[in-house]
Amino acid sequence: MSDRKVAIVTGSATGVGAATALSLANRGYNLLINYSKSEAEAKASLAACQAAGADTLLVQGDVADDADCRRLALAAVDRWGRIDALVNNAGITSFAGVANWEALDTATFERIYGVNVIGAFQMVRACLPQLKAGGGGSIVNVSSIAGALGIGSSVAYIASKGALNALTLHLARTLAPEVRVNAVCPGLISTRWFVDGVGQEKADQIQAQFEKAVPLQTACTAEDVAEAIVWLVTGARTTTGELLMLDGGMHLGRATPRP
Repeated sequence: MSDRKVAIVTGSATGVGAATALSLANRGYNLLINYSKSEAEAKASLAACQAAGADTLLVQGDVADDADCRRLALAAVDRWGRIDALVNNAGITSFAGVANWEALDTATFERIYGVNVIGAFQMVRACLPQLKAGGGGSIVNVSSIAGALGIGSSVAYIASKGALNALTLHLARTLAPEVRVNAVCPGLISTRWFVDGVGQEKADQIQAQFEKAVPLQTACTAEDVAEAIVWLVTGARTTTGELLMLDGGMHLGRATPRP
């Protein structure tokens, strides 16, 4: 068994997942890097973690497929004999907006739910024996302010993140005291994922509007979200069932005008 703690970060080729994996590597964790399509970026994430001193494993897999989830967990156990942390970061959306009810077909809705909610549950189930065995396991679900406020890129995404928040609370109750379960709920994150979804010009407009409206007048970076995730994994000894808002104060309402 490895002396270093082990973390699985799903969807860790780019963005929040890659930043989280690297930050955990810098804190002495070995990492399983997971991706579904972005192989080149996943290899770059792997190389960065290795340069930080981590023994790192790269495994392709779709978290919506239970067999893939079990394969990811087994790969970590075969390599290191333990799993100490699971970060359910893999997520998808459709930038369909919420005004056009015909923009989402059933297959797209089910696919979003399959990755964002069912995938997180399947990963927890696959990793749970190892997470419980160490007596100090940690699960962090990467959710969204969409699930708390009912706003976001599509109805399916909003519903999936609301369900993920509810799942987080349920798991926190049922897996204590061996495993802590928390979620981070970012607002706008300035990542490639967002830009690819709406285009650079629209992304810049939305970010400017967001930063003008929220109390802290700033959007999250991937590193901001990773910092919170890593705190929940490596510290936060008495914290479970927390839905941590990383939204610049968006949930408080619009910024108060200055005199």
